[in-house]
Order: sequence, then C-alpha cells, then structure tokens
Amino acid sequence: MRRADLADADCGIAQALGVLEDWWTFLIVRDVAGGTTRFDALQRELGVSRRALTERLGALVEHGVLERRPYSQHPPRYDYLLTRKGEALLPVLLALQDWGTRHVMGDGELTATAEADSAEARRAHDLVGRRLPEVSLPGPDGLPVAPAAAGEWTVLYFFPGAYAPGAAGGHPPGWGEIPGARGCTVESTTYADRYADFRAAGAQVRGVSTQRPDQLADFVAYTGLPFPLLSDQDGRLAAGLLLPTFRAGGVARLKRLTLLVDAATVVRAVQFPVTDPAGSVDEMLDLVHRSRPA
Repeated sequence: MRRADLADADCGIAQALGVLEDWWTFLIVRDVAGGTTRFDALQRELGVSRRALTERLGALVEHGVLERRPYSQHPPRYDYLLTRKGEALLPVLLALQDWGTRHVMGDGELTATAEADSAEARRAHDLVGRRLPEVSLPGPDGLPVAPAAAGEWTVLYFFPGAYAPGAAGGHPPGWGEIPGARGCTVESTTYADRYADFRAAGAQVRGVSTQRPDQLADFVAYTGLPFPLLSDQDGRLAAGLLLPTFRAGGVARLKRLTLLVDAATVVRAVQFPVTDPAGSVDEMLDLVHRSRPA
C-alpha cells in the first residue's frame, strides 16, 4: 500500500499513520512533550535537516497535533506546543517506549525495575540537569498541582501503585510476582515518617503514580500522608521525562524512581533503580542535605 492510500483506508491505525508519517514525527512529539519547543533547539536535539523539520512541524500543525505560539515578532519566532489532540498521543509514546525497552532492548520479561547498568537506568540518570516540563497533575481532590513546589527543593518519588485495603480497582492479579512492584505502601509511609526531617532540610515531598485521583485519595486517607500524591494517568510527566514504565492489569505503571528537584525545577539527583523502598528514603534525605546550598 502506498503512503497516499493510507489516509483513505477505513482503519484507525492507517488514519493515525497518515498523520504520524515517519519516525521523525514521533521523535518531534517526544521532544516537544519534554519541553524542547523551539525550532533551533529541536533541530539540535534531533539532528534533522531544517527542511525536513520545517515540513514535519508544518504537517503536525496542519493536523492539529501542535500549535504555534509566537515568542518573538521581529524576527517572527514560535514555540511549538502540544494541543489536546497532541497530548492524547502521549500514552502511545509510552507504550512504544515500554515495548522497545522490554522486547527490543530486553528479554521480554515483565519487570517493574531495571538493572543498574541498563540503558533504561542510564536514560533515567541522564535526567540530571533537565528541567521538569511545565505541567500540572491532578491531586487526590482532582485539583491541578505542580509536580515541584514553587521556589522550593522537592523530592519527587514515582511509584507503580498503592491502594487502601479493600479499595475498588486495587492491585491486579499477579502483582506480587512482578519484580520491583511491591513496596509502594512502605515507601510512602516511610516518607511520611521522615516528612518533618525533609521539611527541616528545606525540601518538600510529592509522590506520583498513574493511578486515578480517587484511588490516590483513598490511599492518602488510609495512610494519613502529610504530602500530596499526584495522578499522571494521562502520561504527561512520564512522557515528558521518558520515565521508565511497565504495563500491569492493562494499565501503564511507573517504575519506582525518585528525583531531587531544585527550586528552579531542575533535576539535581536521581535514584534508579530503587531496590529498597524504605532505605531509599534515608538515602534521599542524605542527598537533600548534601545537595542543597547551605
């Protein structure tokens, strides 16, 4: 089938490929989601020719995946930002990343962690020096919250899934057999136990999972956590940072990972893989003491 025929095919996959024409297009969406929104920066990141980038950006704008927002009048310059239609592609990017990590770079085994010397771990530690994407995520009450506290250092821990006992939609079958999946409750409650110490050290704490806000609300009520848990169920932060993920129970889940973010929302330290959920909390508290300026 010729590419020109795809737009006429009576198939959602073919229709999507008529918009997402080649692998460069996926990488453009990936980088825009991560906060690289200007032409010259995209060209540097991707190593693509100016002509090819111009054509693909134009097509994505035409199809409503990106919008152009001017930041300079003389000369005219634009930021390229994801629309709601573009943000709906983020779970597709996460699924591609998970498939590539598990089945192309890995042995196909389902895991919620990684080897310390793996490409996945190297990618996670390459986040040091990156600024968080400008996104807000719903908290347990559904209201939007920034992942990093304004003007403060923040410990941002990502976890696969934590549920209150008896809550609807809890852990899927076989959860305990997935390496690295267990430990979310003990990790969260250990952060709660150490919360006063983190505040005394000048850092806030926030947790993130792909669970629904109501599930997080049940867990917060059950444990009495003194800090917010945020829902990345649409994958906006996970896709923006290319965080390690896995699928369980038909849902994309975040692998256990912790970031130390400074007051300018720049990542200063990464914990991944996290093999000791409780012990990692004390390690992060030590990192806060060593990383924050006196």
